[in-house]
Amino acid sequence: MTFERIPSPSHPLYAEAMALYGISFPAHEQRETPSQTAILTHPDYHFTAILDGSHFVGDMLYWETPDFRYIEHFCILPALRGQRYGSRALSMLPNDRPVILEIDPPVDEIAIRRKGFYERCGFTANPYSHVHPAYHKGVRGHDLVLMSRPDGLTDKQCRAFHTNSILKHGIEHSRFFVPAKLSEARRTGGTRERNDAKPGRKRCCANAMV
Repeated sequence: MTFERIPSPSHPLYAEAMALYGISFPAHEQRETPSQTAILTHPDYHFTAILDGSHFVGDMLYWETPDFRYIEHFCILPALRGQRYGSRALSMLPNDRPVILEIDPPVDEIAIRRKGFYERCGFTANPYSHVHPAYHKGVRGHDLVLMSRPDGLTDKQCRAFHTNSILKHGIEHSRFFVPAKLSEARRTGGTRERNDAKPGRKRCCANAMV
């Protein structure tokens, strides 16, 4: 298996990769097409097609910084799920720095199974309150669980992740992006900064990610 980076919409795998992206995530968890196109050339952003030989099998969209790799979107073709393509793709990322991803809170069977899959791939759930910024105007950020490999994140690492520009990259190309320091009135209707850590979860940086 190999990764092939897609740097522009003219790449021959772009349409197929975007079609899979479109059916794999709820609309509120997807970038708008202009936003997705705009970040393809960002040096830290890797829109990669997962290939088995010459056959397209999935997408891995991640950010790479000197301090961590952050998997923002990851999906395998529905017909190929359960054939270890997902675990094999994850194993291709080296552990020279933390690998971070997000999952829905494990409150239903699907989410619990997904958490178990990532645990079998070496990831650990972290006890920090985390809200992913919204991709669309009028949609609030959603509570997610941070998972990391090869170890759980320290408080310092969690702060570094949240304060790094990486999460800002997630929405900076959107039309509605508003820096967190602007007034609450300016932010009404968009993503709000949340300071209310969930019970049982630590507040590593007051979720200052937008």
